[in-house]
Amino acid sequence: MELKYKRCAGLDVHQKNVVASARMVDNGKVTEEVRTFETTTRGLLELSSWLEAAGCTHVAMEATGVYWKPVWHVLESKFELVLANAAHIKNVPGRKTDVADAVWIADLLAHGLIRGSFVPPTPIQDLRALMRTRKQLVREAARNTQRIQKALEDANIKLTSVVSDILGKSGRAVLDALVAGEADPEKLVELTSRRLKAPREVLVEALRGSVREQHRFLIKVHLGQVDALNKAISELDERVEAHLDPFRKNVELLTTMPGISDIAANIIVSEVGYDMVRFPSAAHLVSWAGFCPRADQSAGKRRSSRIRHGAPWLKATLVQCAWAAIRTKNSYLRSQFYRLKARVGAMKAIVAVAASMLTAAYHMLKTGSQYKELTGAYLDRRDHAKLTKRLVRRLEGLGLKVNVEQQAA
Repeated sequence: MELKYKRCAGLDVHQKNVVASARMVDNGKVTEEVRTFETTTRGLLELSSWLEAAGCTHVAMEATGVYWKPVWHVLESKFELVLANAAHIKNVPGRKTDVADAVWIADLLAHGLIRGSFVPPTPIQDLRALMRTRKQLVREAARNTQRIQKALEDANIKLTSVVSDILGKSGRAVLDALVAGEADPEKLVELTSRRLKAPREVLVEALRGSVREQHRFLIKVHLGQVDALNKAISELDERVEAHLDPFRKNVELLTTMPGISDIAANIIVSEVGYDMVRFPSAAHLVSWAGFCPRADQSAGKRRSSRIRHGAPWLKATLVQCAWAAIRTKNSYLRSQFYRLKARVGAMKAIVAVAASMLTAAYHMLKTGSQYKELTGAYLDRRDHAKLTKRLVRRLEGLGLKVNVEQQAA
């Protein structure tokens, strides 16, 4: 097997220590040296010095939780680093030790058998951490809102049936009054906005319940959690705004695509970066994100075509954006969705739309150009012959005889 790197190293990273295997080839003779270092800053600096003294040029490590990140930050300025997916470099069964893992990683790296994972530059990593934390806080705020709804239902207060947002102006006024001890539905209705569509008598009946002290306490606790989370989200938004300066133009480009909001554009940039050199083509990016059907065949039969997990943070955001994009009338994405929906169903169709949006985002970030709408008639123009045959078959299926002639120009 061809030797790619004469001096390299493999790292088996853990929470408290790192097992390092340095692999040197001199005059055709392979020498391996294994040492263990602590993951403290001092220990990682000793690791860096040891690898440098051994003449290593390339270093590979597994993507183990978050433990690989401090090791990466210390070594990235001195070595060519490769982050390996643990599932792709499994060792031979029955030979599982930390030392064997480190030696195995070094051997794979030396022969170029490790496919490195995508590790964005530090500014993108910082933005990614902020956006992921923001999404987690938004989810937690939604969970607390659901717990408030649960407490209201237990008290037989049907607020959710007359108010679309229980944390909006009217809903919050009613909740604060309930926490303060007010239970009279007539007085609670007076706190609601006149913009509510429900008649007064319906509102009164919806707010007539059996509220106990236990319900008031739970609602108060969850409202406090929601307020604290919203404050934290606002602080995160300010922090994100300060980090956007280096790639603000890229975010603004993405927002020209239907369905892409400012927050969604921030998430896309934080997950894929702004430099598309890392991905040879749009297809590579779509595959990395997990939007491609897997290839799983055996004995001539296709066993599964489910998409891979890929990048879950990016995938969830793009699917949400796809649902928003198909609402844009006379758009290519809307036309694509409805064409596919009739054949494969809504869920697979929306995944295909999300993949198309990621493909467009790749070219937009690579060329610096804005989104160009192809309109809903693009697919019909492109597939004119196929469309004609399909319509003829549908008419013939209804018992009609069809004679197709080209209209004179």
